[in-house]
Amino acid sequence: MPALLLLLPVGAARSDEGGVSFWLPGQYASFAAIAPAPGFSLPMQSYYYSGDAGAEKALTRGDLLTFGLDTDFFAQFVVPTYTPDTKFLGARPSFSMAFYPGWNRTSADIGIGPLDISRTDSVTGFGDLYPTAQLFWDRGVHNWMAYLTGDVPVGTYDPDRLSNLGIGHAAIDAGGAYTYLNTETGWEFSATVGVTYNFENPDTGQTSGIDSHLDIGLSRSLSERFFLGLVGYAYVQVTPDEGQPAALGDFESRTFAVGPQVGYTFDVGGRSIYTNLRGYFEFAVQNRTKGGSVFLTVDVPLGAAS
Repeated sequence: MPALLLLLPVGAARSDEGGVSFWLPGQYASFAAIAPAPGFSLPMQSYYYSGDAGAEKALTRGDLLTFGLDTDFFAQFVVPTYTPDTKFLGARPSFSMAFYPGWNRTSADIGIGPLDISRTDSVTGFGDLYPTAQLFWDRGVHNWMAYLTGDVPVGTYDPDRLSNLGIGHAAIDAGGAYTYLNTETGWEFSATVGVTYNFENPDTGQTSGIDSHLDIGLSRSLSERFFLGLVGYAYVQVTPDEGQPAALGDFESRTFAVGPQVGYTFDVGGRSIYTNLRGYFEFAVQNRTKGGSVFLTVDVPLGAAS
């Protein structure tokens, strides 16, 4: 770790490798515990985030100490999914592998002794891989889902850069979801909870703390194809990072957000295509950038057309 980090005043915070976590807050929303139809499908999710940390906030990116970090990030997630027409433990299993091409632009003042050097960096490439296994149960209006996912750190990453697409280390995340779906009244509510365990980043020698997260979605169907609603998330780091200099403190990161959502299902060539657009506005943020994000989800079934 560079000696410049020793100049950071006691009390400044580092968490989740400078506020960058494995879990993408808001990635689940409404209908989280509804099983996909049997067969192959191709969910795709366009994601954009923009935020900043404020001039007085010290965060690190890899081996760089930054102040006033400002970032824009875009990713096009592609998630090939297979759902076998069978049951396991009374549940419908489903398996997927997510990957994405993306772009990240970051600017900040880099702390070097008594001087700050303004720097801007951008990168285009591919992110990490995210294998996921899920089990879905249903009983009337009640639906449950359990999942296990993780990070395979093969994405574009350099600890000496401000901008990255991979996180530089492996991670494993487990959790579950509940969905209340009443097709007679049109009301739906979903909540997804999970916990992330992070492995050591071999390039920095640091290990992010354990993270907890909650994604929620509330919607009302106005027709068989169209719904409106609200979304939100809570993300809280519950244990501090390990391996960082003592001067950086042991504060954990957190963020909360709320926003609107809209969904519509349309037919193309005999296939029903589900779409969802939602946005989040962050508040009560600590030791991360603060801003907003937009998700556009398109789910395409790849089985035989009906």
